[in-house]
Amino acid sequence: MKTKIQFLAAVVPFLMAAGCATDHEPVYFASAAKLPATPPDAYAPAKGLPKADERRIQMVVFGYLLDRHFWDDANHTAIFVQADDEVVGDLMKKYASHVPPIKESYHIDLRSNQSPRDRDTGKPVMILGAEVGEPNPDGSVDVIGRWYAGGAVQGFYTFSIKMTGGDWAVASVK
Repeated sequence: MKTKIQFLAAVVPFLMAAGCATDHEPVYFASAAKLPATPPDAYAPAKGLPKADERRIQMVVFGYLLDRHFWDDANHTAIFVQADDEVVGDLMKKYASHVPPIKESYHIDLRSNQSPRDRDTGKPVMILGAEVGEPNPDGSVDVIGRWYAGGAVQGFYTFSIKMTGGDWAVASVK
């Protein structure tokens, strides 16, 4: 008797799981909205930007932000850039003598409800970011350039970047 109970205790969960897995039809709800079938060619493919162009656009925006000196009134000891390693490396080379220096992300100390700090000095830092949008019909690209050094020290610019003379350049800033 004991072996029958052990056998049933071992087999019953498998039988229940198998029973639940056999019915693949969705449950019909009378109140569910019915959408017409969409033909597969109805969606336009995303244009997007090649990664190289996106990096070049980020370099233009970060260059503009680095020239604005948001950190002059405070005691910021470093600038961190939210971008891939290639862009950060290029910025570190291009702005090698920038004060405060551009540092790699492993030097940042982020804690909730506190301003970001430099792990090397313990002092406040500035974080720059650039969100590159999809290309517009006129060939321009909208980008949001952000800076952040805590809740009270943050902001953004909206850029329109356009290809001129084989390179990306700022067309307008708001």
